[in-house]
Amino acid sequence: MSDLSSVDSRVPETGRVPEGSAREKRLAEIWETAPGWRGWLSTVDHKSIGLRYLVTAFVFLLMGGVEALIMRVQLARPDATVLTPEQYSQLFTMHGVTMIFLYALPVLSGFSNYLWPLILGARDMAFPRLNALSYWLFLFAGIFLYSSFPFGQAPNAGWFNYVPLSGLEYNTGPNIDIYALGMVLLGASTTVGSANFVVTLIRMRAPGMSIDRVPVLVWGTLTASGGNLLAVPAVSLAFFLLWLDRQFGTHFFDVLNGGRPLLWQHLFWMFAHPWVYAVVLPAMGIVSDALPVFCRRRLVGYTPVALSTVATMVIGFIVWIHHMFATGIPALALAFFGSASMVIAIPSAVATFAWIATIWTGRPVFRVPFLYFAGFVLLFVIGGVSGVMTAAVPLDWQLNDTYFVVAHLHYVLLGINVFPVIGGVVFWFPKFTGRMMTERFGKLTFWVMFIGFNLGFFPMHIAGLLGMPRRIYTYSGDMGWNTVNMVTSIGSFVFAAGVLMFIGDLVWSYKRGPAAGKNPWDAPTLEWSVSSPPPPYNFATIPVVESGHPLWEERIEAGNPRARRSVLDEGMILDHGREALATRALDGRPDAILKMPGDSYAPFFLGLFATLLFAAMLLHIWWLAFATLLGFAASLVAWLWPERALVQREPQGDALG
Repeated sequence: MSDLSSVDSRVPETGRVPEGSAREKRLAEIWETAPGWRGWLSTVDHKSIGLRYLVTAFVFLLMGGVEALIMRVQLARPDATVLTPEQYSQLFTMHGVTMIFLYALPVLSGFSNYLWPLILGARDMAFPRLNALSYWLFLFAGIFLYSSFPFGQAPNAGWFNYVPLSGLEYNTGPNIDIYALGMVLLGASTTVGSANFVVTLIRMRAPGMSIDRVPVLVWGTLTASGGNLLAVPAVSLAFFLLWLDRQFGTHFFDVLNGGRPLLWQHLFWMFAHPWVYAVVLPAMGIVSDALPVFCRRRLVGYTPVALSTVATMVIGFIVWIHHMFATGIPALALAFFGSASMVIAIPSAVATFAWIATIWTGRPVFRVPFLYFAGFVLLFVIGGVSGVMTAAVPLDWQLNDTYFVVAHLHYVLLGINVFPVIGGVVFWFPKFTGRMMTERFGKLTFWVMFIGFNLGFFPMHIAGLLGMPRRIYTYSGDMGWNTVNMVTSIGSFVFAAGVLMFIGDLVWSYKRGPAAGKNPWDAPTLEWSVSSPPPPYNFATIPVVESGHPLWEERIEAGNPRARRSVLDEGMILDHGREALATRALDGRPDAILKMPGDSYAPFFLGLFATLLFAAMLLHIWWLAFATLLGFAASLVAWLWPERALVQREPQGDALG
């Protein structure tokens, strides 16, 4: 790695020039976002966008959690009347939409947006303005969906939205139209963000960071992004076709006119099952990169774990029909998709054994992030085992549409996502803020959340085995479900208390936490080689790496006099504006210097006009739709308007030589 100094005796500093130097000041002027509301609306800085994703996703997590607690109050006792059936249907649907679509993936996008350029040794994402657009579309889509609540018209056919229940003949209000258009808008956000991640990995790595030196977090997000590019169009098409059925009398899902209701399930689950892995694989990447730091050793089996990450998504595209085993599909399809659903447990087992072996052969340090990562491993096993159980067709027929499936879903989508996310927040909180979170209170928070989660969701397995169906708003007192429902409700509130404790700790630490220093965990990856929080330009000198653990390797080889400088170095002409290094896909050798776009209001207005267009379509205000199209076009022109000195320079010499 290039340009090392001995500012910190434990971890050498990378990519920094002396504080206060004219070159660093000029870099800050070029890359820094303008202060005030103008900068807030126009910034394309990946760090600001990443933090916005994290904060917004946590707000949606709290909203989804409140919806869940209200439902658990309704279900705590038999024959309760806290909610009407329609109110329960709307809460049930928006809870699923919120947790699955507005929290689970966006929160992981927040981590990746913030960390990817720092981990990869780059100055920004490949398409900074596209990055900003993905956030604004996500935010506006969430607001669009939640704007239905004050009018009592929230989506009400379940987050899976099966037809014909969601068809016009059974659901005449605007509830489903809001859901359909909101999901198309959210799909656009996911698609542009995923494309940005893929290109960033291919082109924006530090010199020397070959494909076999990429951290597992990057592998996880890359695999999820590739899967989203293939899967999201399916669900966007399904919702658009449903909107056409409801608004213009088409018959894509109308069986009386030659349509196929089962087509909805195929299109939906061709998206939704890969989506499960999209919200799990980046979380697994967080664990694979951060857990070894607390075990004081490298991850056992890096290559098998990286390959298993990709294999999980590949197999995930051929198992969607295990959500449809009870729909009367042919026996041959049942056999094929049931087998594929069991095979997918193999790559998951590879990662699980790698984590256990890393802990077993390392010297674990029981800090707060380690507790969340170790707890995740247990929850991952429980959720995985219950998933394999439902892959067996005869057993699935018995458990289908029972609370056993609800329990499995929450262990997978909540336990396997939330625990790595909170562990990751604690781990990278020093990088985000320059401060540390509390240790003793953090451990107490973990145990409250861990006990509350298992107390709340494990009894759902028992309720399902006792025959309790999902999606019911009340039940009779003589069904034998009273105790398990009361325990589940109590556990849900305990878990919610743990989440609130974590939020409180987060706010307190942000204001009063002790200073963290540059690398408080002694971690090996590049994001810890710059100051905390990082400067606007990330790296004054782009580092050159020679291993997958550059900070540890550099300390091991401290006596080695090799100090290599990269292409964007002292000879860089700062008057060219924002520049970033492009490298080749496989070996990480530099091949171009790219001109990066500056801050712009265009992403904000593109997202705003897109949302207004969908609102006009919902309300049938066609003159407003036409006006928003004009605004959309003007914003697009502003986006593409050429900046001064748009040049692409070839790097001089060999940065690795």
